[in-house]
Amino acid sequence: MADTFDYVIVGAGSAGCVLANRLSEDAGTSVCVLEAGPKDWHPYIHLPAGFIKTFHMKGINWAYQQEPGPWTGGRSIYAPRGKTLGGSSSINGHIYNRGQRQDFDTWAQLGNRGWGYPDVLPYFKRLERRVGEGEDTYRGRDGNLTVTTMDWRDPLCEAFMAGAMSLGIPRNPDYNGAIQEGVSYAQRTIQNGLRVSASTAFLRPAMKRPNVHVRTHAHATGIVFDGKRAIGVRYVKGGKSGTPTEVRAAKEVILAGGTYNSPQLLQLSGIGPGELLQQHGIAVVRDLPAVGANLHDHFNTYLVWRCSQPVTINDLAMSAARKVQAGVQYALTRSGHLSNAGIYAGAFVKSDPRLETPDLQINMFGWSALERLRTGIKPHPFSAFTLSPVHLRPEGRGTVRIKSPDPLAPPAIQFNFLASEYDFQALIYGARLARQIAAQPALQPFVVEEVIPGRQCETDEQMKAEIRLRGVSNLHPVGTCRMGRGADCVVDPRLRVYGVEGLRVADASIMPQVPGGNTNAPSIMIGEKCAAMVLEDSQTGDIDRQAA
Repeated sequence: MADTFDYVIVGAGSAGCVLANRLSEDAGTSVCVLEAGPKDWHPYIHLPAGFIKTFHMKGINWAYQQEPGPWTGGRSIYAPRGKTLGGSSSINGHIYNRGQRQDFDTWAQLGNRGWGYPDVLPYFKRLERRVGEGEDTYRGRDGNLTVTTMDWRDPLCEAFMAGAMSLGIPRNPDYNGAIQEGVSYAQRTIQNGLRVSASTAFLRPAMKRPNVHVRTHAHATGIVFDGKRAIGVRYVKGGKSGTPTEVRAAKEVILAGGTYNSPQLLQLSGIGPGELLQQHGIAVVRDLPAVGANLHDHFNTYLVWRCSQPVTINDLAMSAARKVQAGVQYALTRSGHLSNAGIYAGAFVKSDPRLETPDLQINMFGWSALERLRTGIKPHPFSAFTLSPVHLRPEGRGTVRIKSPDPLAPPAIQFNFLASEYDFQALIYGARLARQIAAQPALQPFVVEEVIPGRQCETDEQMKAEIRLRGVSNLHPVGTCRMGRGADCVVDPRLRVYGVEGLRVADASIMPQVPGGNTNAPSIMIGEKCAAMVLEDSQTGDIDRQAA
């Protein structure tokens, strides 16, 4: 007989950890969480600068590769995702950025009543414990997730912000507040020099309750149905040689596996494009063509300058003495380069003054990379820093589709980056703005020369070629289980999967449009809001209702 719980959550990532916490607050409710990866024990997870290592550690990272892209020179771009307790919140760059209020108003306008900015703001406030600047109208002070701003002033960052302000970009004390536009230090999920992941903030407190059961190394292989109702999940523990196991859900199954894994599991379970499922011999439970469609992500390029002063993270890699010095500083004060992921500051700007909201983010990195590959991040062998323009409003859309009925095989991840002229022009504007910032007097004491792409790259066509060659995913994939109403959607505004009962999706895959910012904070908010809806539906009796 399979173990039975009220709720089975697939994935202990940003949303899944919150769901486990909130749904288990009632001692009479039992929750089981299945996580394909291990516990979040590795020291690099918790050391903020360990992000550079977790970027490619296969033991805690799915380490996917995208399919070659038609507009990116046929390159296969690396697609890391967290595979451990906390999911991608345990391996990301720590940045806390909700996006713009207009993002969520747009979600609501697309048919998702209850997802406008006034609706989601209370959930953002509930989840966070903001330490630092911010009006209480917009910021939470008593939540689980600690959000801080770097408490030491880096001279290179100060010069970057001064350079931006000299071009008329205003200093913004809180880009998660009333407005996003402007330049500021990055807000991050770091406290006392340690990462604050969804696992440490939400799951660990929940695991102290006897009604929460977390199973690691548990790779979900399929959803169990009784007719059209989801009643459980099949999984294997320990890889291909593991014993198939089943766990039952008396109330609901909730997928929180993320933008790649949630649509993959739906397709493996018979929910997805009927032709694709039949091609792989999978019985169709519900022909739902939108499963795996609408895949999109921010796209970014980067420019690198050789630095005249030894103030970058590259300098640590080149000097044993500086490594020791940084280690001592971190051990004694929990400050310095090791207490950060190296993403120190940024500016939100418009590529066209006619736009209502920013469509570009210029990130300032206190390091530079010669290579950013699946095998790891290799820094330049000299002091350098990076300015990286990120396009927040991409127009290209792609897919996630199973390549075989093998549940342990990776899916085909096909982005269509740079599918429009606007995608290119926004990044070209961002690259030129980055050059203008670097040319300002404030940064001149630090700049020796532009290394990437170099001043020989000047015309629009040269810049397009550079972006095709070097541009990468900004690791904010969304949209493959799109929320909304219509044939192009997978879940309704209460996150119930269309055409079946007892099954919801709650992760970044439900976002109909990527927010103008990083996706970890909105994903945690989705977990908060989903938990509230699940509990509400349970009380009203709507838990057995099928999405219309």
